[in-house]
Parts: sequence; C-alpha cells; structure tokens
Amino acid sequence: MNRKHLFPIAQALIAALLFGASAPLAKKLLGEIAPIPLAAFLYLGSGFGLLGIKIYQSIFQRSSQKEAHLKKPDILWLAGAIVTGGIAAPITLLSSLKNTPAATASLLLNFEGVATTLLAVLAFKESISGKAWRAIALITLASILLSVNLSARWGFSVGALGIIAACLLWGMDNNFTRQISAKDPLMIVTIKGLGAGIFSLFLAMTLGNKLPGAGIIAGAMILGCLSYGVSIVLFIHAMRGLGAARTSALFGIAPLAGMLLSFIIFQEIPTWMFLVALPLMVVGTLLLVNEQHEHHHIHEMTVHDHAHTHDDEHHAHDHDKLVEGKHSHNHEHDELSHEHDHMPDLHHRHIHPTE
Repeated sequence: MNRKHLFPIAQALIAALLFGASAPLAKKLLGEIAPIPLAAFLYLGSGFGLLGIKIYQSIFQRSSQKEAHLKKPDILWLAGAIVTGGIAAPITLLSSLKNTPAATASLLLNFEGVATTLLAVLAFKESISGKAWRAIALITLASILLSVNLSARWGFSVGALGIIAACLLWGMDNNFTRQISAKDPLMIVTIKGLGAGIFSLFLAMTLGNKLPGAGIIAGAMILGCLSYGVSIVLFIHAMRGLGAARTSALFGIAPLAGMLLSFIIFQEIPTWMFLVALPLMVVGTLLLVNEQHEHHHIHEMTVHDHAHTHDDEHHAHDHDKLVEGKHSHNHEHDELSHEHDHMPDLHHRHIHPTE
C-alpha cells in the first residue's frame, strides 16, 4: 500500500467509528424523542457544528483559499444527497430502530457499503480490482451472517428491512457526494445538515410530533455533529484519495463499532454468528488496506478546481505569484501517460482496458 493512501484510509476508519456509534446512541434517545424530530436535531447538530468550524476558518484562514467553492453544476448533486441521505435515509433508519435490537441495527448498516459499491461500479463506472472484490465479498458475508435472525419470518424483521432501505438511500447519497467530493467538504456537509434538519423539523411540527427537553435536544445535536457531521467530512476526504467503493468498504467496520457499543449500553451478549463473522470482517478490511493497483494509464486533458499542493506529479502548473501549501483554484492538466500505484481518486477515474 502506497504511504499516501494511509491517511485517507485512517480518515475512512475514523469516520466509520463515529458513524457506527450513531445507531445504539440514537436508539437510546428514541425513548425520549420521536424518530422524525430526532432526525431533525441530528442533522441540525451536524449543520450548526460544522458551520461554527467554517466561520472559525473564514476568520483565521482568510489569507488563502484552501478548498474549492461549490458552483452551479454541483447544486443538483448536492440536492440529491440532501434528499436521499439527509432526509429519507435517517427518517427511515430511526423509524426502523424502534423495532430492531441496537446490535442488529448497527450491523445491518454494513449494507450501505454494498449499495455504495454496486452503484459506484454499475452507474459511475468506478474500477474495482479482484482483491477489492474479494475484500468486499468477505465484509458483505460477515454483515449477512450478523444480520440473520432465524426466529423471525424470512430471517429478517420489518425493522431490519427498513434499515436495509436506509442503507440503499445512503448508498445513493455517497455516490452523489462523490461527484462533488473535490469541493469544500465542510460547506457540503453544513448545507446538507441545515437543509435536511430544517426540513425534518418542519415535517415533525406539521405532523404534531412533540419536542423533548433542552437536554435531549442538546444530546441529539452533539451526536449529530460527530456521527453525521465530522464523520461525513472525513468520509468525503477519504473518497478523494480512495474512491467511493473502497472508502465504503472500509466504512464497513462501522457496524462492528456500533455492535460493540451496543453490548456495553444494552448489555447484549455476542452470538456465535458474531464470533464467526468477526474474523471475516477483519480479513476483508486488511485485504482492502493492502490493495495495490498499478498499470500504465493515460490522463486526458482536463480543467477543474479542487484543493491541491504542488508536491506530486499531477500539479506542475505555474502561478503568477509564489503559492505555498494547500490551495485551490481553477487549473488545467495536460494529457499525461505514466504508470504508478493509484486509486480511483480525483485524478484516476479512468476507464480500464478490461471494462
């Protein structure tokens, strides 16, 4: 594994841990608040928390523009992410959590990675190596084993099916967000959080849902800031370096983190399926972390805008004045042909000969 990939891998794993904690902690809050207003305050916490960080940055980092701004062509992708991942998915998840054990719900969230990968490959033509497919298969098999409930009809409960539906919606959200991942992640998640939170709060009030006390609201907003805010920002940064499919596969450890937290909070005892699935998930994650993808490839001439530095072989353009460190601006890449270890990042979303 190229060292430059270690940082986005770490970002994906931390994002997974933060998101994995959301299911058991949100289920704990559901005893005090209905699903729709809970979804509203989770996303409002995400939006307001990151807005605070954005304001801090604008005051103390005005000397340079480090991230690219959203532009008109990005709005449609962002709107799709807000509707699918910010509104429909959390409301579906939280409604289903009421009838699903916290540990089971946490593990079912692994289907998000499967949905994201299939959409990335089939709809957006993202390349996947044989080793990556094997890793994804192991992680998926582990999630299936952990999701089976032999005492329920068809092996799944209605609540479990609802969580799978939420994962499909988040899979759409991840691929929509991938299309604008070059732009400022803080701004993307701030707009998404405030837009989804305000809409869900309006929906809750329209439906006559009661609002809880200030303490519950504060707890939900703090959880949202970390699990739906900071987590998504890290996820977007990871997608820049790894692509949507690989990032989502690494995100597959989120259910494991959620299940372990569920054991602590709800004193649930691990099942034999958990003991069988655990090594499968670990091996799958290790396969993905150690993946190497190298071949001769051609970069077509392109013009785009994203945060970058000049310490790699893709950004050798000149500036009118001296620029140091990370910065963003509209810049041109000439056609380039070379061979090196790479992932489907911003500069390597090319079609492969076997595709």
